[in-house]
Amino acid sequence: MSEFSGKTILITGGTRGIGRACAAAFAKDGARVAICGRNDDAAQKAAQEIAAETNGEVRGFGCDIADASAVDAMVKAVSEVFGPIYILVNNAGITRDGLLMRMKSEDWSAVVDTNLTGAFNCCRAVTRDMLKQRAGRIINVSSIIGIRGQGGQTNYAAAKAGLIGFTKALAQELASRGITVNVIAPGYIDTDMTAFITEDIRKELLEKIPLKRVGNGEDIAAATKFLASDGASYITGAVLQVDGGLAM
Repeated sequence: MSEFSGKTILITGGTRGIGRACAAAFAKDGARVAICGRNDDAAQKAAQEIAAETNGEVRGFGCDIADASAVDAMVKAVSEVFGPIYILVNNAGITRDGLLMRMKSEDWSAVVDTNLTGAFNCCRAVTRDMLKQRAGRIINVSSIIGIRGQGGQTNYAAAKAGLIGFTKALAQELASRGITVNVIAPGYIDTDMTAFITEDIRKELLEKIPLKRVGNGEDIAAATKFLASDGASYITGAVLQVDGGLAM
């Protein structure tokens, strides 16, 4: 029996890409998986598909994670269906790229509200039960962009860098209760968010990646499972770069 069997995990942005890969990986190992997406119908459809693929327990929940009251309601609903949340994966993220001089205030706010404030809302909501349990795992998905920056993505870089600082502070707050809080910083991962990249840029990126390949959702899922495992119980406040060596 897997160590994740019967444990409840909430994955935001779980309908596609990295989040969906994580959901499938945990469902295969017997976890009770709740995936959150902005659109309720899309979340439920993805959950049904993942459940069919893995023969696991997967449910979908629609929620705008930038809305604190909606997050509280969603976490309560997940707990009522599956029991208290033991693992939280904050994966939901959006981009609104553009040069700073031309960036609209609403594009800045939308990215920060979803990528950073959304993680804050979810962490605050789930830690109430984790503190009672004196156990839990929180994995925040940042990006190498939050470590090294990227022109045209000041909003995204700020949110993802902020997520790293947020994680380190929260890890210190929760450590005495047996709750670990860590970051995964993916590099160039083949998802819907990177599908728009031209072939020329793709080749240029590959030249910079020491392992000479693009990452995939399963690479991030494997790292997520490790940080959620008993084997990572002495790791907290850490940043695990999963980028093929790109940010060395």
